[in-house]
Amino acid sequence: MPYTWQKQQQKVRARGLWSESTVDLEFSRHAARDPEKPAVVAYRTGIAEPIRLSYGELANLTARAAAALRALGIGPGDIVAAQLPNWWEFVVTALAAARLGAVMNPLVPVLREYELTYMLGHGGAKVLIVPQSFRGFDHAAMAMSLKETVPSLEHVIIASGSGADGFDEVLLAGQDIVPPPSSVSASQVAPDVLSVLSFTSGTTGQPKGVMHCNNTVLAGVATLGGAFAHGPDDVFLGCSPLGHMTGYLSLMQGLCLGGTVVLQDIWQPRQGVEIMLNEGVTYISAAPVFLADICEATKPDERGSFALRNFLCSGAPIPPALIERAIREFGFPVSSLWGMTESLAGTLTPPEMAAEKSATSDGCPMPNVDIRIADDSGEPLPAGTTGRLLVRSPMMFMGYFKRPDITPFSDEGWFDSGDLAYTDADGYIRIAGRTKDVIIRGGENVPVMEIENLLMRHPDVVDAALVAFPDKRLGERACLFATVKPGARLDLDAIRAFLGEHKVAKQFWPERVEVIPEMPRTPNGKIHKHRLREEARSYEIA
Repeated sequence: MPYTWQKQQQKVRARGLWSESTVDLEFSRHAARDPEKPAVVAYRTGIAEPIRLSYGELANLTARAAAALRALGIGPGDIVAAQLPNWWEFVVTALAAARLGAVMNPLVPVLREYELTYMLGHGGAKVLIVPQSFRGFDHAAMAMSLKETVPSLEHVIIASGSGADGFDEVLLAGQDIVPPPSSVSASQVAPDVLSVLSFTSGTTGQPKGVMHCNNTVLAGVATLGGAFAHGPDDVFLGCSPLGHMTGYLSLMQGLCLGGTVVLQDIWQPRQGVEIMLNEGVTYISAAPVFLADICEATKPDERGSFALRNFLCSGAPIPPALIERAIREFGFPVSSLWGMTESLAGTLTPPEMAAEKSATSDGCPMPNVDIRIADDSGEPLPAGTTGRLLVRSPMMFMGYFKRPDITPFSDEGWFDSGDLAYTDADGYIRIAGRTKDVIIRGGENVPVMEIENLLMRHPDVVDAALVAFPDKRLGERACLFATVKPGARLDLDAIRAFLGEHKVAKQFWPERVEVIPEMPRTPNGKIHKHRLREEARSYEIA
């Protein structure tokens, strides 16, 4: 019999790794204990001063929004989709859905009709909350058109809009409230049922709906909170999109641990640095591109003024050169993390080991997380051998929404991440690529990640991505897509000379170089390699 979510529940509960608490209970406890404490500071483009909400104010808005959603017919298990920037309205929506036992479906603002029609239809969303406009795009008009094409969609609510469909008018105008539960026994929300539906970024095909419950989310909060000793004194910078699980989990860390969450709706590096300095930010969880931007945007005399205690780099591999620069110029630890929408946090470089290990690894297994490097049959491989990265943990997702055809877990409960990795002698892993990211040139596997990391050290290269393109004789060859520094010129001869200087085997050299203005990226910072592969398919060496 296949391994099921029910078996996962039994095993995790038997180990005492889950509780009966919920996101709503954890937030409400902090709101009752310290209602005057700052909960959210929301910086919004075009508004001079940030919007500041205390825990008491946020709790009041949550209670009203939950009552309004209930009046719209939203109850346990119903999907509430929010395609919002990093605005305070997202926070209120997520907490209100959590109180009702509804399912929060965060969506990043870059998605358009094609993707949303599938996601909203597949999820069966009843409510969609969008901005009036964002980055010059009319989200309200798009949402209204989706209401005509997605049968389940009953309500469209417009944040920052006015009129009958406005967020304030629909969700905050009423006087009725849904009070927080006073205890676990008083809660109407089961901690093990679906509470968050997050679609994969779709770098390898059609997005899948990843299902999480309160217990998997809170396991992520507790695991990361324990690793960094987070508590009420911490200030979390929410610069990663809240519509992605990286940003969503960081938000829940802040609110469920009693800290303060500072939101920035559009990532502007110089503004981000100023926010960090002004608000006393102590923790950031973001993709490497954010760290690179901060390094570039910070003035030399500001480097010693940060309150930042930890920078957690996740969502994409971190170039070692960037880790080394951050440690050299700023001194704060940069911890590397490997995780996925499906597994949240998997491996981490502890802060005390960051200087030694972050530049050369993606961390070691976090507490209560099992990691295995396996061959194609699932058998473990020795240290130093590259294989499939398998994971088991209390943060593991429930499965894929409405996809009974996909069995995500092995008979032993392992989830195959799709990543290739190896371990060093200390048990730290290093991501070596994706199972679908392999370039096989004449029967020889090209070490994609290692070549990319080396090319990031080229003085003219800003970003590098290696993908396959077809070849009649060898099967595949490697194409380098690169972005370069202003005024720099990069060609194949320069790359070959650089790799030759570093004694790289010629069979691993790229055989085509394409300089592009910017890398296509997913909202959480990963390079959209499947777009580059599509482009490279038209290339062929005669």
